[in-house]
Amino acid sequence: MQENNQDYKKAIELCEGNYTHNDLISFLKNGNTIERQFAALNLTTVNSNSEANTLMSNLVGVDGKIREAAALKIAELTKIHSKKFADKINYKLLSQATIDIDGNVCRLAIISAVNLIEDKNFSKFYANEMITIIQNALDEMSKFTFRDKKYKINKQIFKIYWCIEALIDFNPYCNFQKLQQIVEKCSNLPEYTIREKCAKLICTLPNNDILKTIKNTLKHDENYYVRKIFE
Repeated sequence: MQENNQDYKKAIELCEGNYTHNDLISFLKNGNTIERQFAALNLTTVNSNSEANTLMSNLVGVDGKIREAAALKIAELTKIHSKKFADKINYKLLSQATIDIDGNVCRLAIISAVNLIEDKNFSKFYANEMITIIQNALDEMSKFTFRDKKYKINKQIFKIYWCIEALIDFNPYCNFQKLQQIVEKCSNLPEYTIREKCAKLICTLPNNDILKTIKNTLKHDENYYVRKIFE
């Protein structure tokens, strides 16, 4: 309780202060949780690749409050200053953020990635990372036994869900055979949310006999939300 009160007082103090752009960048580099969160939310621009990288460095490996604030601001600024974020050091960060434990961070990371989609080097890297993450998650799930805790399964399902969501936009940069194999496997998973994402993904892919068969099966899926994709 005392810690919460201190955080609240610090937040009030920050909101009542006047800070320059450089102050905010400094907070992002060296501040505590409240200062970094405040700085990310109040940043209005990035003036260089270095500043963009500083903001991006707050997207992973820090407190959830910071990650969510940074993800929100990155989604805004990549739309305006995409070239300033087009640094290879950020490629992996966006990939990692796409499978954050916070769904809001995942969603915002994908928005940011889409804002950078014209960078072909990034798009190829990001698409391949999504494929690899899904393959690894499926491999992990194949090793589970009935004794494994449900949270272990849900953790992998969560990763697959967000990576397929990303591939709806990034599939042109994927190896088609690998992508098709993923669709084949994921469209048979018991979690309807994954089958729903597969249905959306299939709608963006060129047809062949295998995908036509999967599509026809999903059109008659037991779940309404999966079937609805094709209406």
